[in-house]
Amino acid sequence: MTALSVNVNKIAVLRNSRGGNEPDVVRAARTCLQSGAHGITVHPRPDQRHIRTDDVLALAALTLEHEVEFNLEGNPFAPPREGYPGFLALCEQVRPAQATLVPDSDGQLTSDHGFDFERDAERLRPLIAELKSLGCRVSLFVDAGGAGLALAREIGADRIEIYTGPFAQAQASGDARAALAACVDTAREAQTLGLGVNAGHDLSQANLPEFLEAVPQLLEVSIGHALISEALYVGLQRTVHNYLQILSSPQ
Repeated sequence: MTALSVNVNKIAVLRNSRGGNEPDVVRAARTCLQSGAHGITVHPRPDQRHIRTDDVLALAALTLEHEVEFNLEGNPFAPPREGYPGFLALCEQVRPAQATLVPDSDGQLTSDHGFDFERDAERLRPLIAELKSLGCRVSLFVDAGGAGLALAREIGADRIEIYTGPFAQAQASGDARAALAACVDTAREAQTLGLGVNAGHDLSQANLPEFLEAVPQLLEVSIGHALISEALYVGLQRTVHNYLQILSSPQ
């Protein structure tokens, strides 16, 4: 079975928009785990626009308590700054089961491309070695159909995570054949090289079945935005009914 790691970044976005601690990121993550999710993913960014360092520490404790995987995503090249000690420093503090390296810049709204291994491989090599010395499995964010997987393996990566945004967009437009074929080819090449295969970005209930059917031996999917959005619709009716029940009760 492919593992589901729930990304709770969006819970933190909502919390930070108002201040305080509601909605509670740890409570939301605990609910996901109690519902059967196999792990929790977060992607703390240097500007702390959603997940913060204190969230990372709290979620690390939660996943340890539940004996499930903690997947920490981030750009290992981003320098530390106030409130953000840097990706490797965070990994040293919490020792996540998996460190997923992503080449996102500060200005990006969300991760939207994989590594250029011809350019980045030698910069990544010592960082991967350091992360593995901490006991982390290392996964690298890659574009479907991109080059350089042999380099990814040679510099020490354990897995890749296929960026599935283009597939999701194509599937929503009605023809995902080319985008899906690129994902399949990348997965097969990675597996031939001895790399495990994860996937993530814009996967949803609408497109995940097609992706799973096509992509062989997928180890893990990381899903956040769609899952949280879908949960709002599923849970709104019950929540409104609960409020109405309170309001209709004799005072």
